[in-house]
Amino acid sequence: MKEPDLRVSAVVSATLKLTYEALTDPAALRVWLAEHAEVDLPAKYEFWGRYTPDGAEPRQRVLHADERVIRFGWTVEGVEATVEFELGEDEAGTLVTLSHSDLPSFEEVIGDKAGARGALHTFWSLAIANLADYLAGRALTPMVDFSSTELRESFVIDAAPGAVFDSMIKPEVFAEWFGAKVDIEPHLGGRFAMGGFDVDPGGAKFVEFEQGRKAALLFADGETTSWELEGSDGKTRLTMTHSGFNPDNPPYASWGGWLGGIAGLRRYHELPGERSIWRSVEVAGVPEGMLVTES
Repeated sequence: MKEPDLRVSAVVSATLKLTYEALTDPAALRVWLAEHAEVDLPAKYEFWGRYTPDGAEPRQRVLHADERVIRFGWTVEGVEATVEFELGEDEAGTLVTLSHSDLPSFEEVIGDKAGARGALHTFWSLAIANLADYLAGRALTPMVDFSSTELRESFVIDAAPGAVFDSMIKPEVFAEWFGAKVDIEPHLGGRFAMGGFDVDPGGAKFVEFEQGRKAALLFADGETTSWELEGSDGKTRLTMTHSGFNPDNPPYASWGGWLGGIAGLRRYHELPGERSIWRSVEVAGVPEGMLVTES
């Protein structure tokens, strides 16, 4: 395939055989990847539905399939790209590498100018995180509903609200579970900048901040992301909401990024001491040093 614009590798705690089955069993795909799926390799590998960008109908065609590689063309908004899953052995389980070509530029994505294609980066980061949790028998993180203009989800995390809140406002901890550098001034009126203040000096501003309970970030474009935390029996219900956007162009890319991050936040608290699943993340055009993976 041509040089990919996105290439990520993650380790899942399952054998190569079980991982391949999760990638090719339609019933499994309907749990961790898409609302609908049909597979009959080497002829068919299709997924579609409300959890898939431009997912009104299946738009994939198989290019190659063997016991370790599944490669297919995927047409989103009239542009066909090449997507590939490659499986390899790893001492912790199976290494899953996902590559995707012909993606919009980083500038187009962050400017919300890339349509459904702009959501493909974060679509895959959340999908791979859910694949890992599916194979580990863990609860999955909700997927982006591309048919809805309501961007609101609740998650139960097996940790106390104070601990969860602290991990969301301490930059070094945030980077560990989210996978990106961030600078944070944790107080009302303080700044929050993904990539750091050197990339985004103004950042978003905390317009609400109540330690251990809630916070809200107002971004320069007028959009707001809010967190509300409630505790019970040592667990936290975290409700995240994104609002203030044009309903004709919901920011599905950034919403998918938050959901993928929440998958990491859950693992950080519920599997303490366990290494991150991510081994490498390569995204064309992203500023150097913005993305963080374990060495």
